[in-house]
Amino acid sequence: MLQELFGIAFANVLRIDFLENPAYKAAFDGSLSPDELLMNIELITNQVFRPDTDLLILDEIGECARAVTSLKYFAEKAPSYFVAASGSNIGLLNAFPVGKVEQYNLRPLTFQEFIYASQEPALIKAFDTQANSAAAHTKLMDKLTDYFYTGGMPEAVAAWYQYKELSILERVEKVSKIHADLVAGYRRDFGKYAGKVDATLIESVFNSIPAQLSLVTDESVKRFKFKNVHERKSRYGDFETAIHWLQSCRLALANYPVEGQPRVPLAAYKKDNMVKLFMFDVGLLNHMLGSSYKEIKQQSYEYKGYIAENFVQQELVAIGVDPSYSWNDARAEVEFILATDEGDVVPVEVKSGKRTRAKSLASYVEKCAPRKTFKLTGTQGSSATEQTNIVMPLYFVQYLPYQTHQ
Repeated sequence: MLQELFGIAFANVLRIDFLENPAYKAAFDGSLSPDELLMNIELITNQVFRPDTDLLILDEIGECARAVTSLKYFAEKAPSYFVAASGSNIGLLNAFPVGKVEQYNLRPLTFQEFIYASQEPALIKAFDTQANSAAAHTKLMDKLTDYFYTGGMPEAVAAWYQYKELSILERVEKVSKIHADLVAGYRRDFGKYAGKVDATLIESVFNSIPAQLSLVTDESVKRFKFKNVHERKSRYGDFETAIHWLQSCRLALANYPVEGQPRVPLAAYKKDNMVKLFMFDVGLLNHMLGSSYKEIKQQSYEYKGYIAENFVQQELVAIGVDPSYSWNDARAEVEFILATDEGDVVPVEVKSGKRTRAKSLASYVEKCAPRKTFKLTGTQGSSATEQTNIVMPLYFVQYLPYQTHQ
């Protein structure tokens, strides 16, 4: 992935993968001086590295603790060298050189990036300009349900567009195979990277997220229930480390319900044992549930609100709202509440289909008197002149933080 992203900007790329070839660890056994390291790497790989023009990629760096430490010395002693590291377990590392490395978290492609991958200029323009027309809405909703099936994993998105000349059944089969391989890979990684955490607990929680989400019909997602997730385990304390592991690896997304009058900072009112858990990718969620492409495209599927809610959670996390928060009061539930820079709390109700009546949102307005409200729905949305009770199409989630600051 790093080679594809950055390789074209360099004369040469020298990539070493510690998981694929553990022998590379020997280059880091001695001195961590950048020049000595590069000499050892050249000897082991039999490749020349020119620091002024080449890129060094340390892949699966979590497999080599001294390679992680070496990043500090590259930053301090050879800041002009081009070094990039990646790994599937970086979120679990305890000794990452803070302040010395610029860190990025790669998440599934957002819906906007899915639209960009279509290479359809008119569609891209409609999304970027937040077009509010019947034609744009029909096309974007159609793409959104495609995204619900494919999700945002790069390989799945690439296959979806690469094989668009095939029949829909063949395209679906290609994507489904990729999803199956990814899920199987994650389950193998539980045992490989679990460390002191019980890998069977991790897998039990991971498998239970789609199962619990699917129990929701046309209501808000409920907080995660621990009973029956794993044999002889039924309390939050039994699963805390497994949940933290999945969050650190960004395989589970957390939303914390807040009760009563919400105030900023919202984090001050969260309770760890009252958490909603979502999948990190809506395509993998549907795959694990066995949802077919045909079912997702059918109109009746719009009433499966947990898919829309998982999508919104995913989009919010991608733009930095992590964790997210919701609101509970008796039987009323608002799926998301967002804090603005001005200290306001804005409610966001999610409606998967065309039915936009929101009793919970009305309850929130009555009890909390917000300055502005949002509903994300399957409809075209309200006009630009509406500034208080705003209705937006589901696919424009990424514009919410901008809207809440107006």
